[in-house]
Amino acid sequence: MMGKIIVLMGKSACGKDTIFNMLQREDSLKLKRIVPYTTRPMREGEENGREYFFVTGERFEQMRRQGQVIECRTYQTVHGPWTYFTAQDEQLDLEQGSCLTIATLEAYNSFVQYFGSEKVLPLLITLEDGVRLQRALDRERAQEHPRYEEMCRRFLADSEDFSEENIAKAGILRRFENRELSGCVREICDYIHDALAG
Repeated sequence: MMGKIIVLMGKSACGKDTIFNMLQREDSLKLKRIVPYTTRPMREGEENGREYFFVTGERFEQMRRQGQVIECRTYQTVHGPWTYFTAQDEQLDLEQGSCLTIATLEAYNSFVQYFGSEKVLPLLITLEDGVRLQRALDRERAQEHPRYEEMCRRFLADSEDFSEENIAKAGILRRFENRELSGCVREICDYIHDALAG
């Protein structure tokens, strides 16, 4: 049976990373993690093919020309532009099973455009804004050098990116409220099982 690309989405501090890791460890799902690509330099402690596949800007352009780039984002940094992207490669062989990735709503739309909606399964995680803001604040306060301005910028950008209009445009009908983590993950697991069986 053909697998699906499962795209986990949600505003910052809604619990995406934790849910992602729990779904990865769920043996019954057998989900492969999609490793993204980047043109930024490798940092100490990173390994090529684990956090990212590290490529040059030239290689990114070559892959884009060949139609391999599914979605990409470029950030202007003090070191020049850094691009993060997902590419069509052997990781995305859906005959070998389903894959899991964390992405933005915009990236989800790119996956749908590239593969078709029947091959992409959206998982939209939600959490009440006040709870998210408190979580983000607690997380930032625990950092050695808190970046509260960036936290606020991200919070406001999320409201725009995940507006009701954008969610409706993407055709996403199902949401998973992360009020209680284990219950939310159970609900997601059941949903994935049903989607893959159907």
